Amino acid sequence: MNSLTIELLEIPTIQQVTVTDDTLSADLSDGRTISVPIAWYPRLLHGSIEERNDCRLIAAGKGIHWNQLDEDISIKNLILGQPSGESQKSFQRWLI
Repeated sequence: MNSLTIELLEIPTIQQVTVTDDTLSADLSDGRTISVPIAWYPRLLHGSIEERNDCRLIAAGKGIHWNQLDEDISIKNLILGQPSGESQKSFQRWLI
């Protein structure tokens, strides 16, 4: 069985974040913009506009943190197209 390993040698940093009703976009230091559906991140999907906009860059631009939503997303997750790994049970506890 073959496996594919993707190694990111030079990871760009996040320069700016934009969240809309359906998309999370990150402008990167290498000139790219990565956009993913916020449906990949249930806490963002269920957050208010105010909560979604209350984010800051962490780890020198290697990630994004939403304090009110208790959500962290790394640049690696965005580049590799990895949605949230949070379990449904954990997410349901957070909703309460």
